[in-house]
Amino acid sequence: MHDLSDKKIIDCWKNNVQPWVTAVRSGAIESRVLVTNQTIIDAICSRQPATILDVGCGEGWLVRELNRVGIHCVGVDVVPELIEQARYAGGGIFHCLSMTELSAEYFGQKFDAVVCNFSLLGKASVEDFFTKALTLLNAGGALIVQTIHPVSGCGERPYADGWREGSWSGCGEGFSAPAPWYFRTLENWRHLFIAHDLRLVATLEPLHPTTKIPASIVFVGEAAP
Repeated sequence: MHDLSDKKIIDCWKNNVQPWVTAVRSGAIESRVLVTNQTIIDAICSRQPATILDVGCGEGWLVRELNRVGIHCVGVDVVPELIEQARYAGGGIFHCLSMTELSAEYFGQKFDAVVCNFSLLGKASVEDFFTKALTLLNAGGALIVQTIHPVSGCGERPYADGWREGSWSGCGEGFSAPAPWYFRTLENWRHLFIAHDLRLVATLEPLHPTTKIPASIVFVGEAAP
């Protein structure tokens, strides 16, 4: 269990950049194609933001999609090789930054929404991110988080916060050891928003069209106007 940590997450992602880029760009991950990609786009567009910060943008697909519909979007990721892939594909502005380095001063602006699409995987890094999330938002802006559903993602393990082994199941071929992730209960996720002055205004549970099991959960926390 000692090997499950925030640092281990980053190390594993650095070792799996190319197969991940291939999986995303080829549409190999069924749940993304059928449900979760459009879910996060709809959740963002429903708020009609002018500016977006995509935290943990990976190879940049969401930044490209949002820029296509006229939303100015900036993407950040801690893995340099992913940012290289994002910049090569174009369609947006990308920075290689860790969550601890995020600040409105760095960007020279605040944002109408900060989006984390399956990117809040750690423990300490996520807790630190929530302490500064509000400082990145314009008045009335929103933090929009899509993540693994606590119920459908719990499996046979006890329903309690804690580190879990990861898996590349359903992502295609070419992957090495998967990144671990920190499981949070629904109560814990809600607490992170409320404790950091983000009013939960929506909780979405998109269903997989075949299994009818939640494919994810989306939290929308709003800053005071």
